[in-house]
Amino acid sequence: MNNELILIASIIILYGAVLVWFKFFGTQGLFCFTVFATITANIEVLILVDAYGMEMTLGNILFATTFLVTDIISEIDGKKAASKAVKIGIATSVLFLIVSQSWLLYTPNGNDFAFPSIQTIFSNTPRLIFASVFVYAVVQVLDVWLYHKWWAFTSKTFGNSRKYLWLRNNGSTLISQLLNAFMFTYIAFAGVYDSSTIVSITFSSYVVFLVLSLADTPIIYLARHIHENRK
Repeated sequence: MNNELILIASIIILYGAVLVWFKFFGTQGLFCFTVFATITANIEVLILVDAYGMEMTLGNILFATTFLVTDIISEIDGKKAASKAVKIGIATSVLFLIVSQSWLLYTPNGNDFAFPSIQTIFSNTPRLIFASVFVYAVVQVLDVWLYHKWWAFTSKTFGNSRKYLWLRNNGSTLISQLLNAFMFTYIAFAGVYDSSTIVSITFSSYVVFLVLSLADTPIIYLARHIHENRK
């Protein structure tokens, strides 16, 4: 299976999973999904692939789901609950960094076969996870703030707090993801890849985020529909 098909399948599976977890577990399920997405994305981002004629790191889809999650929580439970999801993501990344680095301190048994691979992968993660934690904190706080600023704007301008969900969703995510693509790529990969590769990764990351942000619009409408049908 080629990379493009795998990426499309990943979008369908992960966005579908957000809805399933929300339907069956509510907001608590979305908090748990944040933990899953944060840990997995911090590992997956180490992989560089070619797809759609661009160089891109994996992890973009998983990181995008965390923005979808905070937007759903903002819409359903408000700014305080969305900020809690952001804090959970930050705490998860910090703990994952500590635990994964502790693995490298062990002396493996003579029959061990996994340690060299673990060492190869996780010896590179401190910088990436630092970049992830820092950028995640900045960008997610911005995303939640922008979401509610757009909400206040549409409510005041159009006199309806329910309408224009697509505007507050995309208006917050597209801006925050631009900052995300730029900050993460340069903090994580400056000196690792050459300048042209970094520019390519930054561009491709934002293109992916742009597509994912637009694609998650029907998901957030479905999530609101699920929530309203519970009442």
